[in-house]
Amino acid sequence: QVQLVESGGGLVQAGDSLRLSCAATGGTIRSYVMGWFRQAPGKERTFVAIVSVGGGARVYTDSVEGRFTISRDNSKNTVYLQMNSLKLEDTAVYYCAAGPLFRDDGNDYSYWGQGTQVTVSS
Repeated sequence: QVQLVESGGGLVQAGDSLRLSCAATGGTIRSYVMGWFRQAPGKERTFVAIVSVGGGARVYTDSVEGRFTISRDNSKNTVYLQMNSLKLEDTAVYYCAAGPLFRDDGNDYSYWGQGTQVTVSS
């Protein structure tokens, strides 16, 4: 069973960058679509980005398009989320997830990490 562990979160100022990592253990991510989701305080979890099994296809939610980049290194069993030009509204707990389908619905994902906090201050 795949276990996912996120890292790289922290407190940054608006305009800064962060790179989140999601390392998988207990199995390979090679056959899974990988996604990043986030949950802001008092709000539901929402989709951020997904990357296809081979890494060639990526989809982003509109609010992060052009600022965030999702990538994966199957040889390292790791997925990344490079976040640039961070905004106050990016503050949330960020979760990575693995699933069989290239969809932005979190209900389609089988495995989840514990999350990493990203806080953007002004």
